[in-house]
Amino acid sequence: MTLTSGDDLAASGVLIAAALHLKARGEPLWPESSLTPERLARHYPKGGWRVVWRGGVAVGCLCLLESDPLFWPDDAAEEALYLHKLAVHPEARGQGWSALLLREAVREAAERGRPWLKLDTATARPRLRAIYEDFGFQSVGQRTVKGFDVTLYQLPT
Repeated sequence: MTLTSGDDLAASGVLIAAALHLKARGEPLWPESSLTPERLARHYPKGGWRVVWRGGVAVGCLCLLESDPLFWPDDAAEEALYLHKLAVHPEARGQGWSALLLREAVREAAERGRPWLKLDTATARPRLRAIYEDFGFQSVGQRTVKGFDVTLYQLPT
């Protein structure tokens, strides 16, 4: 297992594979067109990407942001790191990669002196919410952002 930073191309591949898999199961999450490296670069800093590799294959990713005013507008500066776009390649599901990525995000938040790791996720996705809740994240509210109902979660580092 290897963990790299800044590989938005590999992250895009994992995200697109996960999105297509979910769409095929009738549970669309992200439109694939929003997951190209070019589109991701518009909204996520290249340095925020973390990709986990098994051998030479990217099996999971997430992005860490320094701030997240869209979903957490009332947060003070440096209160948290904000997690977005956690995904595991469909061929690597069920092997603990999500938990590994979440542990890495918690470690990094603590290392940077951020008391919280925070995220938002679609309220209508109970299985996705269960991943975060099983890991220890606590729901701290809900809001509607750009027409999407999300649940906000935080975890102390």
